Amino acid sequence: MNARTKLLRAGGLALAAGTLYLTLHQPEAPAQPARSAPNYFAFVRSMDGTTPDGEVRQNSAEKLVVDAELAHLFDYYLAGLGERSLDAIRVEIGRELDRRLKPAAAAEARRLLAQYLEYKRALVDMEKSLPKPASLTDGARARLEAMQQLRHRYFSQDEIDGLFGASDAYDTDAIARMEINADTTLTPAQRQQKLAALDAKLPAALREEREAPTRVLRLEDEVQRRRAQGAGDNEIYQLRAATLSPGAADRLAELDRDQADWQRRIAAYQQQRQQLQARATPPSAAELQQLRDAGFTPLEQKRLPAYE
Repeated sequence: MNARTKLLRAGGLALAAGTLYLTLHQPEAPAQPARSAPNYFAFVRSMDGTTPDGEVRQNSAEKLVVDAELAHLFDYYLAGLGERSLDAIRVEIGRELDRRLKPAAAAEARRLLAQYLEYKRALVDMEKSLPKPASLTDGARARLEAMQQLRHRYFSQDEIDGLFGASDAYDTDAIARMEINADTTLTPAQRQQKLAALDAKLPAALREEREAPTRVLRLEDEVQRRRAQGAGDNEIYQLRAATLSPGAADRLAELDRDQADWQRRIAAYQQQRQQLQARATPPSAAELQQLRDAGFTPLEQKRLPAYE
């Protein structure tokens, strides 16, 4: 599972869209040299089964590439605060940097990590010092501007552009949309025109990120329509592969199989549960639990009340 939160920022997308997008938005990875695969969590149990965000890398001269991927890696591990100490997290990040990078690039990344942690500490004090905003949008803009000013104490301009440029572009766009939507002087047509102007100015990567979940939902609407008309799995695969990619089509087919298996097990569970409850003697709690254990993992069992 990729823990990246880019899609989970403000945007009002349906949960289904986000789930599908996160399933699909995995690059088709080229073949990589074999490398060790440590047991990550273990390290933080709440992230068990995930892999660290951030495709950190060095260039051909073995110099660290400073971009948003490095910040993603830092933030992934820092999300474990509360389960592990900051010192333990810092050590673990260092191990991951050593695993992925050459020594010079890893050392540079450690330097940036130290500055990043200082910056994060300073953010706490900055938040406390911000005046109470007149509105949600005023507060969001004031916070972003204060963050941008604070970064200059800890990073060069090139480092700021690399680590925060993409997120700043997203946040600036989001705040502009909030302001447009909150402007009661605009007519619906004027509001739509202003939002369309923002859409036109979006960088290609950000536009793709915004549009991808909606495109996936439209595709799945078409899938449901074709299934209703009798389309088989092969036709559905070809449609998805042509619209997205073969890898994405594979992942969606796997989702289909998982969902079908879940529905099959739920139907069997409901039938067996009804049979138990139809007896003259009501089933005991132990019998009901035995039935749950027979068909579902402990994690899956948390979903069962919705089907009982």
